[in-house]
Amino acid sequence: MDFLQPLLLVFVIFLASCYFVHQRKIVGTKNLPPGSLGWPLLGETHQFLFNKVENFVGQRMKKYSSKVFKTNILGEPTVVFSGPDGNKLICTGEPKLVRFSYTESQRSLFDIPLPSNDSSVPPKNLKLGPAGAARLMGFLKPDSLVRYTGEIESITNHHFRTHWEGKEEVKAYQLTKTFVLTLSCHFFLGLNKPDCIAKLVSKFDDLHFGIHSLHLNIPGTTYNRASKAAAAIRKEVRIIMQEKIAAMSKGAAMTDLLSQMIVAEQGGKFEPHFGVCNTIVGLMSASYKSVVNALTFMIKHIGEKQDVYQKILFEQTELAASRGTSMELDWENLQKMKYTWAVAMETMRITPPTPGAFRQATTSFNYGGYTIPKGWKIFWAFNATNKSPEYFPEPEKFDPSRFEGNGPAPYTFVPFGGGPRTCPGKEYTRFLILIFIHNLVRKLKWEVLFPNEEISGIFMPIPAKGLPIRLQPL
Repeated sequence: MDFLQPLLLVFVIFLASCYFVHQRKIVGTKNLPPGSLGWPLLGETHQFLFNKVENFVGQRMKKYSSKVFKTNILGEPTVVFSGPDGNKLICTGEPKLVRFSYTESQRSLFDIPLPSNDSSVPPKNLKLGPAGAARLMGFLKPDSLVRYTGEIESITNHHFRTHWEGKEEVKAYQLTKTFVLTLSCHFFLGLNKPDCIAKLVSKFDDLHFGIHSLHLNIPGTTYNRASKAAAAIRKEVRIIMQEKIAAMSKGAAMTDLLSQMIVAEQGGKFEPHFGVCNTIVGLMSASYKSVVNALTFMIKHIGEKQDVYQKILFEQTELAASRGTSMELDWENLQKMKYTWAVAMETMRITPPTPGAFRQATTSFNYGGYTIPKGWKIFWAFNATNKSPEYFPEPEKFDPSRFEGNGPAPYTFVPFGGGPRTCPGKEYTRFLILIFIHNLVRKLKWEVLFPNEEISGIFMPIPAKGLPIRLQPL
């Protein structure tokens, strides 16, 4: 039992550190938003993580304020913003009032350095993050993505032939994970090995579970599993980098993002670079689970609602007939998939891929009549308006027509953020979803086997049984 003593000591030191940081930030602050900081040291972290974030936020909005309240989660005093006004402030207030923030676990898993105290000056050792790197290469711009629609369709068709066609029943959640990561590996890494990709799926799952977990690197904890998964993913990416460097040194031409980043970061020299590895892993992580969840629950809603299925099938069949069998999908084709995209948006409203994001106050400012102290964490609950009858009548009803015409009022639905932090992967997500559904509905009809399947998951929704569906070829 002696081995428990050092583990207990580490845990005590961790709690003590959180306590002193917590106290330093609170003492002397006046006119804070209403709310509770919970238990000493632990705050309300347990309720936040294990009572579903949507319920945690909703209960406190009713009790304290529909706009802003204070709490203490993941070891830090935190202000929760919700509602259109809160969404607008976050979308338009960066970097003057707020800046992007990471959880301690997220920072550690992706080797993200601490920011400077001066929010206008980035740390000297901070390389471009995943979004910045992709923007630099122009990889995620619509005009760049259009050039890859043929490849995306080819990979999509191969995915259906391999995993869907000829099957009576499948678990859609697992297959959407395989599909999304297959595309990420192809375009970001130039990797097209199914066995390797299958292993990476479980690693990325473990990594995502740890991003919003307590930062306790003790065997058996969620964070510990995530840390091991992150190390395994980085190891695989470094091996791929070495192979690419060797090939490009001999004159091989490569178009995947990792190859472009190796050359760009090294000024044309083919050398391994730790920053490139971290950036590509971060980019793949960001493009993984949110797209997977959007596709999974879109399959669920379409399968349960025959009128929605028929409307999508009609739209996609007409589009396929107009472009001919020999023509690839192009930007104009995707723009015509208006109803299909409305279904995607309604899916993300009903079942958001993620419940919110973290920011940090760069200066003390007033909001809603309260003081938001400099340095405090902000949890941006941007989905709090999704099921408000004030903005979405009959909020539990699945109704894609909400997103036809002018759509919802400004800042009432912001699944991709806004302002300087608009998700750079928005168009990539759109391309993948539309091309996947375009092919799925023209190949298969399906029945959801467990319409009342439990939705589990702490920070992201997960169908408990994996969304089993029965397939019928058209």
